Amino acid sequence: MSLLSSFIIAVHFFLLVILCLFGLHRLSMVVRWFKYRTFKPETPKVFKELPKITVQIPLYNEVLVAQRIVDSIVLLEYPKDKLQIQIVDDSTDDTSRVIAERVDFFQQQGINIQHVQRTNRHGFKAGALKEAMDSATGEFIAIFDADFIPTPNTLLKSINHFTQPDIAMVQFRWEHLNRRSSLLTKIQAIMLDAHFGLEQHVRCASNMLFNFNGTAGIWRTTAIIDAGHWSADTLTEDLDLSYRAQLAGWKMLYLNDLTCPGELPADMNAFKSQQFRWAKGGVEVMMKMLPTVWKSKLPVTKKIESSFHLANNLAYFIMLIDTLIFLVPSLYLRDQYDFLNIWWVDIPLLLLSSGGHLAYLYFGQHVLGRSRSRAFIKLPSLMMLGIQLAINNSKAGVEGLFGKKTEFVRTPKTGELEQGSEPSRNSNSNKQTYRAIPPKGALFEIAIAVIYSIVFLWAVTHQHWFMLPFLFILTLGFVVSAFHSFYSHYQLSK
Repeated sequence: MSLLSSFIIAVHFFLLVILCLFGLHRLSMVVRWFKYRTFKPETPKVFKELPKITVQIPLYNEVLVAQRIVDSIVLLEYPKDKLQIQIVDDSTDDTSRVIAERVDFFQQQGINIQHVQRTNRHGFKAGALKEAMDSATGEFIAIFDADFIPTPNTLLKSINHFTQPDIAMVQFRWEHLNRRSSLLTKIQAIMLDAHFGLEQHVRCASNMLFNFNGTAGIWRTTAIIDAGHWSADTLTEDLDLSYRAQLAGWKMLYLNDLTCPGELPADMNAFKSQQFRWAKGGVEVMMKMLPTVWKSKLPVTKKIESSFHLANNLAYFIMLIDTLIFLVPSLYLRDQYDFLNIWWVDIPLLLLSSGGHLAYLYFGQHVLGRSRSRAFIKLPSLMMLGIQLAINNSKAGVEGLFGKKTEFVRTPKTGELEQGSEPSRNSNSNKQTYRAIPPKGALFEIAIAVIYSIVFLWAVTHQHWFMLPFLFILTLGFVVSAFHSFYSHYQLSK
């Protein structure tokens, strides 16, 4: 076997091992949960006098949910003289008028609510939050995105955790307003359930670094300032601030029993747009903060955990590189050199790399007491959705690695609650205006689908039976993804 042939096969297995490590890390979350399943934050002391809280609602062009969030946020149960509400509005459309009318209405009822507007979107969400803090009066800042609806007692049930002076942030578990609206929202809910009910719980309980999720949480004002304030140099300002605060010595809490429901993206384009922002922002924070993490005096276990945490979005890119560039030559060379008995290495690596993720998602339903049978039935759909995100999130990861800057693209919300419910009080004609733009690269996705189809047929003709299930799932996933992208662009051009 030539040196080049050995190199190609070696790189293929090297990339498979990396993917396997990501899968094992996911699996470790399941194992660690058994150790920390009974963990609950200490019962907090009670403030002798409740502190002042500023509630910030950042939004941009959200006319379909603007009235709903304003009408919901004024229902928060907290002493009126201790509560300030800021609607942090960067909108350039009719959203501002809707907000202005509702804010004026509630101000006349004596509620301390302000409409904080900017003339530009400098710094996007991070910039808006930073500027709004100039007029914030609260010792603590509660943040809720426009599509989240906190229960009235949310603040009262969580604020006393800040009697511990070193707590910078308290994060609530996300629930989902439109969980059962469609198969897409059901699958998204399973993915987020695993992140919150399993991953965030384990990281908090084991005293690892974890992150604020951008909404449904409360920050200590002095911690935000001490950590360097909100920064717009990444697309995930929440993750960035979380790491800076913890590296500065602050602690954070995750409350698994306190939930706040929000709206899941209603269509694939909106979902891909959201995932692109999260994936790219995560890699940007990795490039920015991971060297600092490893230079810090944190224990090695925390450094390793943080590395997996910040680098996990690169798994899509690694999988795409391996299957597109090295898989076919590897199979061909092994066929030429009668080296097929190495399947006993392939199969365990493939099972661990993909099985670890599936176990993590499945177990996320178990820890929250949800139906495990329903979760098991949806595992194929979860695999398909992951494949459909591969190109989208790989592109995001590459842009993050090479420092390509893009604007903060909001995820459109429709105001839907559940299947068959009224989306909002606004006209349905607004939905066309707020429709998510399909991500670029439809022709590339079609080309990838064609390549995988050819690879699958080649594997059949060369009797690589052990690889067929894996190749079939990949091929089907990319074909579906390409079809969806093509159809989305067709719809947009009509």
